[in-house]
Amino acid sequence: MQLDQLHRREFITLLGGAAAWPQAVLAQTKKRPLVGWLSYGESDVAAKYLGLLLKGMRELGHIEGRDFEMVYRSADFHVERLPKAAEELVQLNPDIIVAPATLQAVAAKNATDTIPIVVPVLADPVGLGFVASEARPGGNVTGIAPYVKGLPAKQVELAREVVPGATRIGLVDDVNDPKAHPQRREIEAAGKELEIKIVPTEVRSASNIRSAYDALAAAGVEVVVVEQSNMLIVSRKQIAEAAAAKKLPTIYGYREHVEAGGLISYGVNLNSCFHRAAYYVDKILKGTKPGDLPVEFPTNIELVINLRTAKALGLEIPPTLLARADEVIE
Repeated sequence: MQLDQLHRREFITLLGGAAAWPQAVLAQTKKRPLVGWLSYGESDVAAKYLGLLLKGMRELGHIEGRDFEMVYRSADFHVERLPKAAEELVQLNPDIIVAPATLQAVAAKNATDTIPIVVPVLADPVGLGFVASEARPGGNVTGIAPYVKGLPAKQVELAREVVPGATRIGLVDDVNDPKAHPQRREIEAAGKELEIKIVPTEVRSASNIRSAYDALAAAGVEVVVVEQSNMLIVSRKQIAEAAAAKKLPTIYGYREHVEAGGLISYGVNLNSCFHRAAYYVDKILKGTKPGDLPVEFPTNIELVINLRTAKALGLEIPPTLLARADEVIE
């Protein structure tokens, strides 16, 4: 299923015509729970993740259109539009809001403290005030937290394996995404410990990516780490192209980057997070309070390597690293 313009038009038509429906029909429609989806922007990756959530729902016996209805609001890739999109979604009074990642979760939480919010990709839930604790969230937010502490530092170590002896590592920093801030702190701390100079370049939109790589190349970095964020995963093709143009090996946290032509990723498979999020939606629809559903931490951290990209960069991947890979794209 895709989150496309047709789907949006169908929803707008449905909403616009509701006033003319007989009250009996409206009452009958209202019996089905309403699940809201708050999107950063409509993209192929967003459609994939939505499809995985709906697949998980079907496996648990919830068929869209039969057992529940979906409604959508999108910020159209503009961070500043998320609060309004969240408010519009709350006004529809859904039974649950699915906020795919931390960026959307912040907007949803600011818009409501009563409607349950499920976050398939939740970062720093205690630090950002989403939950009282992972084991006992206590509020209206819960979900899955794939941002394992120490993972950004491991990505720095991986960069040193890819380019042995590297002393300057670039960092593509999405300053608009709240989950990027702790990643930057960890990466800079790891650089200090390893006596490596971390050279950050700040990006706010996809239009900044080419100039960010220009700046990193001019600064003499030998390898780059890209943070995990909404905007950066949506812009993965532009990043891969910019990295290739500057011949800069780049390390990522999402496998989607490597599938789009990036070099290496090390992190949690987000597909499993969105599929698992259906469990939370199911439990809440059956009456469990979100505050009683512990935040989960995935254990399926994977290493993915693109040998085609390595060859194009003139880079030889160490055999020990290849041996540890969960998947090698040839």
